[in-house]
Amino acid sequence: MIEHTSISEPIYLKLKQMILNGELKQGEKIVQEKIAEQLGVSRTPLMKALLTLENEYLVKSIPRRGMYIRSWDEKEIIDIYVCREAIEGMAARLLAQSKDDNAIEQLKACFNPFLASEKIDLDAYTNADEMFHSLLIKLTGNAPLDKIYFFGNIHEKVIGHGLVRPPEETLDEHFKIIKAIEAGDEDKAEQYAREHIKKSRELLFDK
Repeated sequence: MIEHTSISEPIYLKLKQMILNGELKQGEKIVQEKIAEQLGVSRTPLMKALLTLENEYLVKSIPRRGMYIRSWDEKEIIDIYVCREAIEGMAARLLAQSKDDNAIEQLKACFNPFLASEKIDLDAYTNADEMFHSLLIKLTGNAPLDKIYFFGNIHEKVIGHGLVRPPEETLDEHFKIIKAIEAGDEDKAEQYAREHIKKSRELLFDK
């Protein structure tokens, strides 16, 4: 991955946020002069930031036409979900093997606040969902797995689907994964984690 300089890193972070929040839309051409003026930066650090984003598959360079925000077709989106299914299944298996009480408590903490809720706040649940799936990977302590997951996670946000299924449906699924991890049941932990992602993919595209 391209290393950031002290100058280009904040530009990179700002551009990434603009992509994630939809300010820069899929398929949109990046007019570098306009972006440089908007951010109050010169072209050189801007280009370094764009090259980093291109390396992360968020920006696409087209010869003789310029740079564009990547757009995603249905197959690419499905592929992301398929990768997530495998990665998160492996993460759940590794955590079940580790039998780390602290990791289990951190996973539970994501969703414990919603157990007694009559009506679940969607924004709060969305944040908890993102935290859970991120922790599922990070708590394995497996750096290569974390690196691979980074791309799928970012791209899912860019796709912009948010919660594919309601909390009332997925809350129990999350706790099934956690309980299997807590029991040290590697097969069930992986199975439940995979099924959780697969259900969303199938609903999203009816595949």
